[in-house]
Amino acid sequence: MNLKELIEKHFRIYGEEIIGKTIRFYVVPISPESEIRKLLHLLSQNYEVGLRYHYGEMVLEIKEIERKENYAVNIILFIATLITTTAVGSTFYGEEINFAGGLMFSLAIMFVLGSHEMGHYFAAKRWNMRTSLPYFIPFPTIIGTLGAVIRHRGIIPNRKALFDVGVSGPITGIVASIIVVLIGLQLPYELTSPPTIYIGTPPIFDAILYITNYQKEAIHPVAFAGWVGFFVTFLNMIPVGQLDGGHVLRAMLGEKSEAISKAVPFLLFAYGFAIMAQLKQPNSIWFFWGFISFFFSMQRHPKPADDETPLDLKRYVLGIIAFILAFLCFTPVPFYTIT
Repeated sequence: MNLKELIEKHFRIYGEEIIGKTIRFYVVPISPESEIRKLLHLLSQNYEVGLRYHYGEMVLEIKEIERKENYAVNIILFIATLITTTAVGSTFYGEEINFAGGLMFSLAIMFVLGSHEMGHYFAAKRWNMRTSLPYFIPFPTIIGTLGAVIRHRGIIPNRKALFDVGVSGPITGIVASIIVVLIGLQLPYELTSPPTIYIGTPPIFDAILYITNYQKEAIHPVAFAGWVGFFVTFLNMIPVGQLDGGHVLRAMLGEKSEAISKAVPFLLFAYGFAIMAQLKQPNSIWFFWGFISFFFSMQRHPKPADDETPLDLKRYVLGIIAFILAFLCFTPVPFYTIT
């Protein structure tokens, strides 16, 4: 069966044109939405597929996939992020710049962030989904980066795949963070001057400190990289839109998750106000994430090709465990000052 015959099983084609390497079909659907989603997923294995309205007409655009991957951007961003995180990390050792220490922090933070994204990557590959290698994002933040992302192309085949891709990153990230914290707590580190900013600790970090009987007032920057990993895990597991937590909740609850997704930003805003009132000092991070999550909540989560088949019991249980672990990574007040 050729491409056009396959499309005609689900659409009536009343016009077509070729624009460069793209074939544009003007169509009218004749199959249920669920069957059309499955068709689009099938086509996306070999083509770049888009179904949209163009001047009031439904258009199905199909372009053959470029098989050759270009990793130049990934490599350039990786090197740039290695430089920015090393530069920032080298300032964590007191008045003197310590580039060797900065490199240790850089490798730790990139291991944590990279592990998170590679968890997504391998889960997506297991479901034969088209996805990219991680793109690290260099930026002059307190850790020298805005994290890392991967690009997914095509339609997610079913709710199991959506769940697996969503949950794999946070769980892998937690494991990587635990490893980095345990290593960091074994490294010698002494403050040469009083800190200007303090960090709070999540329950999972406190548990590691208790188990290792760590008694010092300060932690090595490598251990701080693990702290960042826990913090990032919690943020990603906020059950909103296309964040990891949004993927997991959407897979578990289906379209019922939309109500939770829209309520979460207002909870973050309320929590931000409560923290500011309690500390009596500016603490805007939860306001910032309230706005971020509000933006994500405004976008409806795309449906998987098969949105009718529910998850199996083991994935429901794993989803609950994942949200519990995310809560253990929650730091009520990530940063604060003492006056």
